[in-house]
Amino acid sequence: MAPRALRITSRRISRNFIFIFLLLLVPVSFIGILNHRETISYFFRPLWDHPPPPFEHLPHYYAENVSMDQICRLHGWSLRPEPRRVFDGIIFSNELDMLEIRWHELYPYVTKFVILEANTTFTGIPKPLFFDLNRARFAFAEEKVVHGVFPGRIAPYGSHEDPFRLESEQRVAMNQLLRHADISSDDLLIMSDTDEIPSPHTVKLLQWCDGIPPVVHLELRHYLYSFEFPVDYSSWRATIHVYSPWTKYRHSRQTDVILSDAGWHCSFCFRYLHEFVFKMTAYSHADRVRSKDFLKYSRIQDIICKGNDIFDMLPEEYTFKELIKKMGAIPRSASAVNLPAYLIQNAEKFKFLLPGGCKRPSR
Repeated sequence: MAPRALRITSRRISRNFIFIFLLLLVPVSFIGILNHRETISYFFRPLWDHPPPPFEHLPHYYAENVSMDQICRLHGWSLRPEPRRVFDGIIFSNELDMLEIRWHELYPYVTKFVILEANTTFTGIPKPLFFDLNRARFAFAEEKVVHGVFPGRIAPYGSHEDPFRLESEQRVAMNQLLRHADISSDDLLIMSDTDEIPSPHTVKLLQWCDGIPPVVHLELRHYLYSFEFPVDYSSWRATIHVYSPWTKYRHSRQTDVILSDAGWHCSFCFRYLHEFVFKMTAYSHADRVRSKDFLKYSRIQDIICKGNDIFDMLPEEYTFKELIKKMGAIPRSASAVNLPAYLIQNAEKFKFLLPGGCKRPSR
């Protein structure tokens, strides 16, 4: 074949190769972006999103054997002649172990435990009334419990109803349940999820001191899967309010003031693997379950013991520096200091929440 003909043939082959390559690349890229769009979005978050305004951090003073009068004065407040009543309001799903720890920890300070649960998940899946079925487990607090049931809505198969809307409706229903519990002006109201536990000395501080902010967010130390995996101090949604007729139950930013080091937030801290699966498919971020493989017990168990993200997602950060710093597994901690006292007193019962207890049974 002549050299000129060879060059023409070579160019044609090159063009055909490029065409076939692009033909394969475009759909593969599209599928890749579709399957990993959240990961890509989170990686580039520093480019398209901005952090909210920073909180004003209130210093938090506490030590054993220091009088309440002195603790109040260190915060710039004054001691009340008697403590405020405290109402602990939570919307409950299936976190039975965390609820037991929470209520035992706060029992001496709380006037009423106000708990609302629904017969469907936020995603519209029918669910048992887990608290009601296990009420005997919480007999120690029975005289303080105000329990309500929210009639949820079952989402038709294939529907796309916003789970945040169903969650919001339950938070609105909590306002009525709180009034039924006889809350009144100047009482303290704790607004937090079950696994967001204020420390007892935080609650005691705010119930005994005059001059506190009417609304204060709580900076909670964030843990994942157990207290063996401390993440950071990024948990801020929990709040304590001096109740008024205008108080509304919410789980979002409500003020610029936050009390430092005010408790614990233990996310996905379950005893059994089936509880992880339930939570993953039931809560408002269930869309993060991108395939059925995410729900395999073997996968979940491996992730729990390694401290990786259960949804294979990147950290939600606003700068590349913080994002890169927090990528990968959470480092283990061997410390079990400054954790809920009831947890340590019952360490054998709750060993799955302590260092070395990452193995979980299926049921």
